[in-house]
Amino acid sequence: MRFMLLMIPKGYENAAPGTMPEADAVAAMMKYNEALQNAGVLLALDGLHPPSAGARVHFAGGKPRVTDGPFAEAKEVLGGYWMIDVKSREEAIAWAMRCPASDNEIIEIRQVQEMADFPEDVQRAAAGFEQMQRRARGE
Repeated sequence: MRFMLLMIPKGYENAAPGTMPEADAVAAMMKYNEALQNAGVLLALDGLHPPSAGARVHFAGGKPRVTDGPFAEAKEVLGGYWMIDVKSREEAIAWAMRCPASDNEIIEIRQVQEMADFPEDVQRAAAGFEQMQRRARGE
């Protein structure tokens, strides 16, 4: 079962472009990342620049409209993520609990939808999706 662990740092929605974490926090996080990797559960991980350096595309009325960050309505934003492959939701929670997060960080755990989770009509509509994923991963 694949799960995304989504890091939500409080206050990151207001961070200036170029805001970076402290070196000691990164060192602690690297130990956690290495534990995930050594356990064979880590599939991907990345940190994200703050929303002030991003953009959103809205589709109101069927027309795309771009809004540059920061986003006044944002209350929680992603600071980064891990994609892990574990046997259960409980194991994903256990890994999240080991993260050396600070008092102002939350990890949201979300299971990735697998094709087998969908009814047959949706699977037919998504024909070729799994091959597309493999090509995107360079397989």
